[in-house]
Amino acid sequence: MLSIGKLSAATGVKVPTIRYYEEIGLLPEAERSAGNQRLYRKEHQERLAFVRHSRELGFPLDDIRELLSLSDRPDMSCAAADVIASRQLAAVKDRIARLQALQQELERMLARCAHGTISDCKVIEVLSNHENCIHADHGEGCHSMHPGHDG
Repeated sequence: MLSIGKLSAATGVKVPTIRYYEEIGLLPEAERSAGNQRLYRKEHQERLAFVRHSRELGFPLDDIRELLSLSDRPDMSCAAADVIASRQLAAVKDRIARLQALQQELERMLARCAHGTISDCKVIEVLSNHENCIHADHGEGCHSMHPGHDG
C-alpha cells in the first residue's frame, strides 16, 4: 500500500491532482488507514499512470474516462478506443496546422520589421489590427490561429 505522497513520487502526478482525479472518479477512492490517511494499491498506481500518459498525449478527461471504461472490459472490440484515438489525432493535426500558420504570421511580421522606431514597427502594427494579418483576408484573423482558441 502506498501513501498519497509515495503514489505521487512513483507516478510523477502531484498530490492535488491525485485528489482531483479521485474526486471526479478517474481514480477509485483510496482505502483509509486507522489515521484516516489515503492508502493506494498497485492498481491505483497503474490506473494513475494510464491517466497521466493519456493527459501527456492531450486526451481530454472525458475521453480518458471512456478509455478507462473500455480498459475495464478487455474482451470488447477496440473499435471504440480507435475512434477516440482518431479523434485525438485529428485534434493534434488541427493544432499543428494552426501553430504552423501562427509561425508563418510571426515570421512575416519579423521579416517586415525595418528595425526602426516603434512608430514604424510592423510587429506592433500587426498586433494592433487583425486586418493586418496575412490570413485576415480569408476571414480568419490571427486570433483564430492562437493555439488556445477553438477557431
